[in-house]
This record gives sequence, C-alpha cells and structure tokens, in this order.
Amino acid sequence: MANTNTDRETLRELADEGNETALDRLAGLADAVGDLGELSELLDEGSMRAGLLLTRRAAATGDLCELQRISDAGYDDAGNELNRLLETPAGEQGN
Repeated sequence: MANTNTDRETLRELADEGNETALDRLAGLADAVGDLGELSELLDEGSMRAGLLLTRRAAATGDLCELQRISDAGYDDAGNELNRLLETPAGEQGN
C-alpha cells in the first residue's frame, strides 16, 4: 500500500516540477486547515483545484469581489458563479 502521508515538502517539490496531482493535494491540505492564503498562492500557480475550493468558499459567503479575483486568476467557473449571483434578484440568494 502506498504511503498516503506524503509530507508537504515532497508535495511542494513535485508541484514545483509541474506535477498537477501534487498541486491538487497541496490545495486539499490547505483547504482542510482553512489556509486561504496558501489556496490563493496555489491558484496563482495554476491549481484548478484551489480555484474550485476558493470559488465554493466565496460563493457560500457571497463574496463577489473574491469571485472576480478568482476568475481573473484563471478559474473560469468563478466567473460563472459571479454572474449567477449578480443575476439573482436581491432576497433570492441562498434559496
């Protein structure tokens, strides 16, 4: 059975070499501890998993500016979510 407790340093080294799975694992770890700064950095590095996780958080809180920032960083679904929230009439969000 493979070691599932791969340390962050190893994941970071693999991510730096272009391994997208390692980048996704780092995003999952950052999300688990609520490290939004690291998630943002990972998004800037191209992690679509980080974009997804940040988008979920921003949509849940209705943070339109954060959704725009995530979209601008290259995660298109954040733009879709932003548009959905902008098109939803006031008082109907969250229903």
